[in-house]
Amino acid sequence: MNYLQQARRVLNIESEEIKSLARRLDHHFEKAITLFLETVERRGKVIVLGVGKSGHIGEKIAATLTSTGVPALVLNSLNALHGDLGVVCDGDLLLLLSYSGETEELLRLLPSLAHFDARRIAMTSNPHSLLAKSSDVVLDVAVSQEACPHNLAPTSSTAVMMALGDALAMVLLEQRGFTRENFARFHPAGHLGRSVLLRVENVMRPLSEVVALRPETLVNDVLRAMAAKRLGAAIIIYEDGRLAGIFTHGDFVRHFITDPHVHQRPVRELMTASPITIDEDKVAADVLAILEHHLIEDLVVVDASQKVVGLIDSQDLFKWRVF
Repeated sequence: MNYLQQARRVLNIESEEIKSLARRLDHHFEKAITLFLETVERRGKVIVLGVGKSGHIGEKIAATLTSTGVPALVLNSLNALHGDLGVVCDGDLLLLLSYSGETEELLRLLPSLAHFDARRIAMTSNPHSLLAKSSDVVLDVAVSQEACPHNLAPTSSTAVMMALGDALAMVLLEQRGFTRENFARFHPAGHLGRSVLLRVENVMRPLSEVVALRPETLVNDVLRAMAAKRLGAAIIIYEDGRLAGIFTHGDFVRHFITDPHVHQRPVRELMTASPITIDEDKVAADVLAILEHHLIEDLVVVDASQKVVGLIDSQDLFKWRVF
């Protein structure tokens, strides 16, 4: 087989094993979800234990749980016997990962873990193993074959274990009503965090930093003010703060072509009246959609009473990385 055939063979084997896992899911999975929900309800945490490849998968599962609002941490099986058992509390939930169910490092921990009022969920391929018999719920992660051509390297088995961890986390997410806003709180530095947490008021240029003039102002004076603040647009407002229109360099150029003396006219004759606006409490991600839909580069921001409070230039979005 060539490289592509070999790669497809691996992916096909692993995908088939995951499909088999999906078909086998039963009341044991439902019971596991119930234990997770009960743990979160009483403000307990999930302690994940595994050794070797299972340990690496456990780290990923714990990270996914934590990022979706279920407090979880990984407990090193060796260090646990030397003081780290102090992180375990009554009411916690233990998630034990071992494909064979007979991993020595985990089995040595069982007598010590029995001193805690902590329920146990085992992920294993052997329901008759000591680990399985010592757990409240057993989740079957057995595979018919590894993707390794020698059927040795953990591949299908680790893929199945990770997929089952994702299934647990995502079902918990939905059952707990975990929203995009909740997710963003735990990922403030990511794209989603910026998109959801940043509001228009956070990214706009306030009225004190933009050009805001009356409708009777001459175009020449408007251009001078725009040049002074290095802006490509001016907001035209009435005396009471209501929006009259917006005037841009593009507006000036279009009118100058037909009228070289346009700079001597009042800006109300050239401005775009009733321009597109956005409320200051909207999420910043909405700005990009509006700019792209209306093919504009500047967006006037208004408050709840429709008074002008600022302006957003399309370049501001790149500064805040809202794109």
